[in-house]
Amino acid sequence: RHGAVKNEDTFKTSPFHFDLWFYFTLQNWVLDFGRPIAMIILPLEWFPLNKPSAGDYFHMAYNVITPFLLLKLIERSPKTLPRSMVYVSIIMFVMGASIHLVGDSVNHRLIFSGYQHHLSVRENPIIKNLKPETLIDSFELLYYYDEYLGHSMWYIPFFLILFIYFTGCFTPVEEESRMPVAALLLMGPSSLYYWYLVTEGQIFILYIFTFFAMMALVMHQKRKGLVLDSNGLFLFYSFIITLVLIAFWVVWLWNDKILRKKYPGVIYIPEPWAFYTLHMNNLHAAKESF
Repeated sequence: RHGAVKNEDTFKTSPFHFDLWFYFTLQNWVLDFGRPIAMIILPLEWFPLNKPSAGDYFHMAYNVITPFLLLKLIERSPKTLPRSMVYVSIIMFVMGASIHLVGDSVNHRLIFSGYQHHLSVRENPIIKNLKPETLIDSFELLYYYDEYLGHSMWYIPFFLILFIYFTGCFTPVEEESRMPVAALLLMGPSSLYYWYLVTEGQIFILYIFTFFAMMALVMHQKRKGLVLDSNGLFLFYSFIITLVLIAFWVVWLWNDKILRKKYPGVIYIPEPWAFYTLHMNNLHAAKESF
């Protein structure tokens, strides 16, 4: 009886989830990418430095909406997926995103005080002069919660859920292995957001391992005569385009000596906000001086 259920799951079909992928793309761009922008462009008088910024409210909305969309995506999978793993991943996702909310809120507010994201915590001029010096350790702890612990607990469950969903996106029907026009239109914005997620979150290793796992699964299922459906193709091609965008980003900034200093080691992938505070911020300051 259980085997019959599994076989039945394998041959179920699923149409392209335009509504869910559209909501994902929209809320990712507005609530995640848009939150630091909203914090910078909105008048400081509306959101004093000792109160949550507009970006923080964006982040709070993201922490509620994204888990809901992930659960909806899992519900629409044509295959029965491991619910316990999904629920634990969602719980970890919310915890990690909430930790990141606090750390990111303080770190972005420090920009108004002259904090420069292209420098390390101890190299920042506004941090160097703190007394007593143990306060610097506190800021490094904040940075650790924001950039390391928060990101890990946020992104690992996120990519795990996407991969779990991806495992159910296979069909034996060749005609279903094609994407509608709506999917093609969403692919560009979706891939560009994943580029931002990987570069700003510094999670290239997690992303590339997820991508390799997806490739291995595709080749394994192909031997069984199964191909990706429209949703699987959308996710897979989005990851491919993301890899191309990351490669262009790295090549473009390959000879940037200042960013090279902040991102030493074999994997050199600068954060977009570090690039902004180093180059674009200086450009804005130069225009204001004229």
